[in-house]
This record gives sequence, C-alpha cells and structure tokens, in this order.
Amino acid sequence: MDFKNTALGIEFGSTRIKAVLIDENHNPVASGSYDWENQLADGIWTYSMEEVHRGLQTCYARLAENVRETCGEELTEVGAIGISGMMHGYLPFDRDGRQLAAFRTWRNTITGEAAGQLTERFGFNIPQRWSVAHLYQAVLNGEEHLPRLAHLTTLAGYIHWRLTGRKVMGIGEAAGMFPIDSEALDFDGGMIEKFDALIAEKGCAWRFRDVFPQVLAAGEDAGCLTEEGARFLDPSGKLKAGIPLAPPEGDAGTGMAATNSVRVHTGNVSAGTSDFAMVVVDKPLGVHREIDMVTTPDGAPVAMVHCNNCTSDINAWVDLFAEFAEAVGSGVSKNELYPLLFRKALEGDPDCGGLLSYNYFSGEGVTDLDAGRPVFARMPDSRFTLANFMRTHLLSALATLKIGLDILTGEEKVQIDKLYGHGGYFKTPGVGQRMLSAAVGAPVSVMETAGEGGPYGMALLAAYRLRRESGETLADYLEKKVFARARVSDLAADEGDRAGFEKFLALYRRALPVERAAVETMEG
Repeated sequence: MDFKNTALGIEFGSTRIKAVLIDENHNPVASGSYDWENQLADGIWTYSMEEVHRGLQTCYARLAENVRETCGEELTEVGAIGISGMMHGYLPFDRDGRQLAAFRTWRNTITGEAAGQLTERFGFNIPQRWSVAHLYQAVLNGEEHLPRLAHLTTLAGYIHWRLTGRKVMGIGEAAGMFPIDSEALDFDGGMIEKFDALIAEKGCAWRFRDVFPQVLAAGEDAGCLTEEGARFLDPSGKLKAGIPLAPPEGDAGTGMAATNSVRVHTGNVSAGTSDFAMVVVDKPLGVHREIDMVTTPDGAPVAMVHCNNCTSDINAWVDLFAEFAEAVGSGVSKNELYPLLFRKALEGDPDCGGLLSYNYFSGEGVTDLDAGRPVFARMPDSRFTLANFMRTHLLSALATLKIGLDILTGEEKVQIDKLYGHGGYFKTPGVGQRMLSAAVGAPVSVMETAGEGGPYGMALLAAYRLRRESGETLADYLEKKVFARARVSDLAADEGDRAGFEKFLALYRRALPVERAAVETMEG
C-alpha cells in the first residue's frame, strides 16, 4: 500500500479520541481509539493535559498496530494529517508555552455574564461555551493569569501547534471562538474593534490579535509535521517528519465534511455526548440565544443548534443493564446490549406511554439551565415497559435539539433540502434515524460511513489539503470525488411517530420545572 496517498484524521471527542486512516479512494483502512471522560474539578469540566498527551499517543499507537495487522507494514508516513476536536472552550498559554489555567471545555456553563454582555455589544449571539466568552469572563473575574496571556487556543489548535509549531485554526473551529466574516474568511473586524475597546476599559495590556490564532480555510497550508511533532505523536520514532497538515477543525466542521453537508440548504445532525444540528444558510438570521452562527470548513455561514447533552444518560443506563447482565451471568456484552435496547425502543408507544426523562448531565443553554441533573419520571398509570423506557431516553436525547430546530425552521423559515445523521446515536441501523426523522418531521439520511463520524470527516479534509485541484471547492471535491458512489440509507418516520414526538415534547416542556427543581435541590 502506498501510504503517501493516505490521509489521517484524528479527533478528540468527548468520550473517545479516534484516528481513521483513509486510502486514495477515501475508504477507511485502519483505525485506533482511546476512551476517556471529562472530570469535574473545582467546578470546572476539564481534561488534564497529561491525559490529552497519553490519549493521543495511545490512539496513534493503536492505529499503527491496526495498520500492521491489516496491511502487514509499519506505518512510517502518510500523505496528510488533520487534527480535530470538540469545539470551543478555553486553553490559555504564556509566551513560553506554559499553560496558564485548566482546560475549560465546551461543557462549562460558567460564562453567563460575559456571554450576555458580548451578545449585547456585538448584536450577535455569543454562547457561553465560546472561547471569547470564557476569555471575557476571565477578564470580568480579574483572573490572575491574564497579564501573562500570549496565546489562546482550543484543544484541536493546541495539538496542531504541538505537531507543527504553528498557531493557526481552521475557520470552522475559529467560528466557535469568535464571530467570523465569511467574505473575508477571517474573524469579524468590526467585532474585534468592539472587543478591544471592552478589554481596554478593563486595563488589559494585550489585544485580540495578540492572542487569537490565524484563521485558515479548508485546503490551505497549515504547516508540516516537525521532528519534535513526529516524536510527540509517535514516541516509537517510526513516523517521519515533513507530512503536511490540514487546518485544525472542530467536530462540527468534520461532521459536515463526513456527511457531504457543506452546500447551501444541506444540513446534518451529529449525535454523541452532545448533539448539534448544522444547516448551511443563504441569508442573515436574527439573533437567537438558541442558535449559533458558525461556518463550514471553507467559510460559508451555518446556523447551528447545539445541545450539551445527548447520549451520556443512555450510556449510563446501558452500563446499569450491563451490570445486571453480569450479575445474573448472562454473558451479554455492552456491544450486544446497545443494539438490543435501541431496537427495543421501536416497540414502544410513539409518545413513550407517559414516561419522561431529562438527560442533563450538565447545563443546557437552549432551555436556560446552568447545571444539570439526570431525571427520570413517570405517572402511576404510565405504561412502564422496557420499550417505552428506552424510547423515552432516545427521544429525550433529541428533545432539546428539536426545541432549537423549531425556531430555525419555524421563525426563520430556513430551508433544509437534505438532512444527514452521524455519530454513535445512529450506529444501530434505522433506530436513531427514525427518532430524528420523527423530531424534525423530515426524511433523514445516514451514510455507511456514519459510524466513523468526525475523524473520518477530518481525514477527508486532510485529503482535500493533499489533493485538491486549482479552483476546486470543498463542496465539489466531496460531492464528485468522495460521495458520488456512497451508499446512503434514507428513512422517514410515519405520522404516528411524528405525532408521538410532539406529544412527548409537550410534556417535556411542561415539566421542565421538575428539572429546575432538581438542579436547585440536589447539590453535587
């Protein structure tokens, strides 16, 4: 196998770091992964940098081992590499590269004051998880590390910097740091001026351009793997330096690439630990707290409905069922339980028989909650069956997303021609797809590569960096060279499923005070 024609995507997801290697025909040929979980330390959702490094190196080592097993060769080079990760958050460094504060992930809802002030000043929705909200909240808090701040980045940007020495950011990931001007393919200049005026009033010596990374669009030169970077990624010393890297991206952008959803009026839903819907738009939208404006990896404007909570509660219940299975000696593994329980949900009542669940492990901006408590509730006469129980958790995972999407398609009249699903929620064929279709009231498509998700999308962006022809757009590259012969499964929920979801959501909305009471009365 000619590894010079391959492309490698590595994505730092919320519960897994995964690497996918694709061949010259964009087919996955090897993969590796590392499971991890965020930690709540001193009130901050975070990952330690030690585990970031260990996870990256373990993930790559497992990929290299898979290459040896499947190809019978050592992995010493690839054609191009791309790094992606969960978007947003706060990773500050001083001029000597020393980390100044614990990594604050997208999951934190501790920047309400800053996000509110910035949204008002910019006339543009700034969500709490965005990097600029974290930075300005640190300014408002008077945090002691700020005078030494020299570089602010995200997790993907940090790893890319370690591999190449360059402080750059893909435009889709940059759009989760600060608003983007899609014409200039850069941070919005007018809003930079407003931000600089704000921080000058607070006595900060640095300015926006001093600390934020350079913005790059898909396909642009983002540097090459240095000798030091090669040893960082592969401590065994086998991987060669000099490999070109794509601009580092966020998981939203890689999801768009993985589902061929970068053209206007196309959209996708990524559903894993968090879930979000991305729809490429052709007109300005009003300011809505529930909707973010970000971009595709090549800079087109995208309306995004992001929800902090999706499958974590499902995973917790599957863990419980697995513990029970082990206790009774059934020998059923979690890998068998997931499809079994997901398929069982299809037997449930469309409205879940009166059962209710809130899957909030953390706060949720769409429903205006700064913290979360997972809650399961039912009436005495509810139909309490396993099928309804599982369907309740599957619908709960999408309920908050639907609240946001209803604003997008209802109030803003945004047109969606195609909607694709990807991520772990869709891994069991036909189940998550049907639930999402019931939620949005439209057909949902899932590609055969949907289970590969973000790392596959990042590998495609790396391939585009390696092979794009002069003037070839990302949309054309994906449509004509990657997905022209892709196998796609299309599914539309029936009217009963759609009506059932609406009935479930009506109860979900009415009972939100139950979740708020749980947050107020159940202290962590």
